Amino acid sequence: MRTPYLRLLAAVAAALLVPPIAGIARAEPPGVVQEDRDIAGTAVARATCAGDSLPEPGLQGDVPAAERDSGRSTQGYRCNISRLGGYAGRGAGITSTSFDHCVYLGSFFPGNLLGPAQGVQVIDVADPANPVLTTTLTEPAMLAGTWESLKVNAARKLLVGTGVPALTGAGLISVYDISDCAHPRLLNPGPGTDLALPVPITAHEGGFSPDGRTYWASGVVPGIVSAVDLTDPAAPRVIWQGMPGQSMHGMGLRADGNRLYLANNMGGLTVLDTSAVQRRDPDPQVPVLAQLTWTDGWATQQNVPVTYDGVPYLFSADEAGSGGVKLIDISDDTHPRVVNTLKLEINLPEHRDSAVASSMGGSLFAYDAHYCAADRPVDPTALACGWISSGIRVFDVRDPFQVREIAYYNPPARTGQNSELWNSPHALASIIGVPLLGAPSVMQAVEQGVFDPEQAASSRTGEVAFGDLSTDWCFSAPEWRGNQLWAACADNGLLTLQLSPDVYTPPADQHSTVGS
Repeated sequence: MRTPYLRLLAAVAAALLVPPIAGIARAEPPGVVQEDRDIAGTAVARATCAGDSLPEPGLQGDVPAAERDSGRSTQGYRCNISRLGGYAGRGAGITSTSFDHCVYLGSFFPGNLLGPAQGVQVIDVADPANPVLTTTLTEPAMLAGTWESLKVNAARKLLVGTGVPALTGAGLISVYDISDCAHPRLLNPGPGTDLALPVPITAHEGGFSPDGRTYWASGVVPGIVSAVDLTDPAAPRVIWQGMPGQSMHGMGLRADGNRLYLANNMGGLTVLDTSAVQRRDPDPQVPVLAQLTWTDGWATQQNVPVTYDGVPYLFSADEAGSGGVKLIDISDDTHPRVVNTLKLEINLPEHRDSAVASSMGGSLFAYDAHYCAADRPVDPTALACGWISSGIRVFDVRDPFQVREIAYYNPPARTGQNSELWNSPHALASIIGVPLLGAPSVMQAVEQGVFDPEQAASSRTGEVAFGDLSTDWCFSAPEWRGNQLWAACADNGLLTLQLSPDVYTPPADQHSTVGS
């Protein structure tokens, strides 16, 4: 048996059997609790496609059943975007990240072990038309699956990932120096990497404080959040730990590191005062300032802090339930307010029946946002989002209350290639064919009287198992590189894309930001 397999078995044992987390901080007061019950019922304005576009045939964001069945979706759909190059490998895990001229493709356990490149794949994109694999990262955390934890801090040139073999992991964390981005150098051969020295965290999602001194790790079950001190990257250590909710997800951090905007997996936002951790108080307390929940979407994934004319907002993406991307006013962070919602036509309540008709047989997800990147944190001009089954969607957000779509790229479906895509969560999840994560939005449409069972029926009805990969799942945030977007989708791997200059002009201070 090859060494990577032996290391993987040990890694998984460590991740699953590490002793229960001890010393969780005492519960803090819950802060202000609010609930938003509105269901957004309008979509952003459609893009006007030009040039050699291959536009979507029907509803914005939809890949109709007929297009899936005929094989048309294997050609993909594009509008004001062209493909420069890519690196498919065996798939791109769930989320990937980038730094300088390199992309780090996430790993998904257990398929990533089948190779030919185990662990996290390091791709040199110095020539965007011809990305090349330079090395793989095979430390225990990288082999155990990085899920949504793989993040970069550009200020300190650090790459961090945690081991997540099955939804939630524990104990494994790897820290790399990426000064030479194509050849990361492990900094912590001891705690977090040595299987005898687990770091007491739960893992699923993670993110850096802006200064790179703190890596925040969250585990969805239970909702434990850990602040990992990386002042000395060779010795990661937990300096605070708490459970602000039952199931927590991704996050965004304010520029000064004093606020953490934590996604509630049940649908919502929790605002934490992290100033004591940022100051490195001896016994830091992290109060919950506010909790905002909503019923329009759930599995809230990520928060991107931005400002418009000095007023702070979040772009908050819901991973399930057709909640789209919300704009949240956090000028009073004890009373956050949803002030706009970005949805595609396929996400609207009256089109939930059409979504069921086309997405059956495509596995757990239907059509949902996942991770977004603004082209700069101050007065952003554009937002690019990975949208499950709808591809890469690009929005003009200069006026955040009048958002319009300017481009999209839904990559060619890799229909029937399930057995080749060992590192794709889509391929693995396609054992199930029913889009179960859209069920709450279907029920909402039924309650509103806008769900037509006849419209929900299609040639795909009854495909309840062994999905056909008739679309791709674009989970990662597309990263801005001038007029290019570097994106990663589960089946197609890395994609380098070129936006038409007719629809987007990069601002001089462009700085791709995902919030953490």
